[in-house]
Amino acid sequence: MCGIAGVFGHPEAAKLTYLALHALQHRGQESAGIVSSDGTRLYGHRAMGHVAEAFSEERLTKLPGDSALGHVRYSTAGDSSLRNCGPFWVDHALGPIAVAHNGNLTNAETLRRTLEEEGAIFQSTTDSEAFLHLIARSREVTTVERIREALKRVEGAYSLIFLTDRFLVAARDPYGFRPLVLGRLRDAWVVASETCAFDLIEATFEREVAPGEIVVIDANGVRSLQSQPAREARCVFEHIYFSRPDSVVFGKNVYTVRNQLGRELAREQPAKADVVVPVPDSGVPAAIGYAAELGLPFEMGLIRSHYVGRTFIEPSQSIRHFGVKLKLNAARSVIEGKRIVVVDDSIVRGTTSRKIVKMIRQAGATEVHLRISAPPTTGPCFYGIDTPTKRELIASSHSVDEIRDYLGVDTLGYLSLDGVLRAAGAADGRGFCHACFSGDYPVGVRAQGGG
Repeated sequence: MCGIAGVFGHPEAAKLTYLALHALQHRGQESAGIVSSDGTRLYGHRAMGHVAEAFSEERLTKLPGDSALGHVRYSTAGDSSLRNCGPFWVDHALGPIAVAHNGNLTNAETLRRTLEEEGAIFQSTTDSEAFLHLIARSREVTTVERIREALKRVEGAYSLIFLTDRFLVAARDPYGFRPLVLGRLRDAWVVASETCAFDLIEATFEREVAPGEIVVIDANGVRSLQSQPAREARCVFEHIYFSRPDSVVFGKNVYTVRNQLGRELAREQPAKADVVVPVPDSGVPAAIGYAAELGLPFEMGLIRSHYVGRTFIEPSQSIRHFGVKLKLNAARSVIEGKRIVVVDDSIVRGTTSRKIVKMIRQAGATEVHLRISAPPTTGPCFYGIDTPTKRELIASSHSVDEIRDYLGVDTLGYLSLDGVLRAAGAADGRGFCHACFSGDYPVGVRAQGGG
């Protein structure tokens, strides 16, 4: 999973892109990069770490021009190293070009093998670089047409921003797996993964980049090309977990959808309890909705530390559940002597949930009822979210009762897929990808890639 942003027509394009990436930091914490254009050439910088670590005021002054694009990365394929940081940029026959990519190409390995047989030399192990090789090899006479041709050769999920010395291009796959939005800042145009990036730089949201659409932004304004027919399969997990709750994604406010997920969960899986406690932060809106629907008190019974980074220092004497305790601590005053409903967005392997349940019991809960605002996760995602392999997913090999016993809860309840789709505004079940729950993959999976 990654976050991407682009600015065209603003004298402080690199700075605005930097701020947009700040707002999108939740989509990738591994590395950050920005490429800018002054109308004659491209300038770029990439580094490992968060946006604030990768860029300084001095570094941003070395990215001149009135257009820029940026990328924050959370790897879904390819190793975690500087060579896989985005954006990627090259010079080719028609001039310089850079690309920032969010998603996974399902034909990445086949495509890479074909390109290498044709003489391509890859500098990274991520599939994002394949777009540049396809563009360089195209015989189309314009860069836009080369991009259009390249997109017809790839399969899977892609939200893309391309930057040249003269224009910026945004493109989205025909299924619309990952979000991509278009906005305006006075005379400048902006593109980003989520609308929260627009809020920070005070840009106005114009519209989504449509599935299968190519948007070209240059000195003459904005024009739209339909690259391929739309076959919408938007990732429902963007609403459940990944997107920021203050964003509008796929036409819906994320917080509102998550709150509604909690209300649907309360109707399907009520519990007799004294208080509702979320697993912060992603479980909070659903827990608020769950509590409101059942008329139960909502309390922050788990307190999250917002200053946790990686630590290699542990006490010499073993502390149980040390990793989880670095991030969360149970508030005994909220929990002790009470029947607790814990609301979370998902259970993946189950190991973290098990530790949280033990922590809550140690804080004095008389009962623990776990409610999940999504169905059991039974399959991996091949379209841009870093989920474990199928055998590592506890729900792929264990029943709900078995998972309940493993976690040590009194009851366990998941939201149905129908409930999720109702909350997301798709009661007819159409327009969303839910393969990680249903096993219904919209695009055949030959080999994973990773933006």
